[in-house]
Amino acid sequence: MIAIKPKKGNLLVAEPSITGDLSFNRSVVLLADHNKDGSVGFILNKPLGYTIEDLMPDIKANFKIYNGGPIEQDNLYFIHNIPQHIPNSIEIAEGIYWGGCFDSTRDLINEGKISQNNIRFFLGYSGWDAEQLQDELDSNSWIISENGLQNKIIGKSATDFWREKIMEQGGDYLIWSNAPENPMYN
Repeated sequence: MIAIKPKKGNLLVAEPSITGDLSFNRSVVLLADHNKDGSVGFILNKPLGYTIEDLMPDIKANFKIYNGGPIEQDNLYFIHNIPQHIPNSIEIAEGIYWGGCFDSTRDLINEGKISQNNIRFFLGYSGWDAEQLQDELDSNSWIISENGLQNKIIGKSATDFWREKIMEQGGDYLIWSNAPENPMYN
């Protein structure tokens, strides 16, 4: 297998061996930034029991909130695919953007101009220091995957996302796609 170097827009798929880490067990992380100083990402498949309206009562929508990662879980972050409507967005990869003007975002949601297929909210983020992600890759904690869904990843259901990404790997990974989340239940 050819090793892919991590870059913005890639997906990090947790190896099946990550079992004791509540944040990253069976996670799929979108790398929002990756450079010589470190990496930032958001876990795409860990919905929390909240909606945006639960956290921000002035936003009238039931968009799910996701666990973005273990860092700064008291902060709200978002990715989206509509930079033409949200000023000051930062491009992650073609068609996927991070953040921007929150006031504009709130207004557009309340006006019904943003759907759940356009935006995803996170409490916290995932972060790695300069060499930390490479160390984790070298220890086989993550599989780097291209984002074949491009900007449609924002509306992708979290259910079975990790399983789908593991099945794409084929070979020995196929057996893990049907294993219980806690191997002790097997």
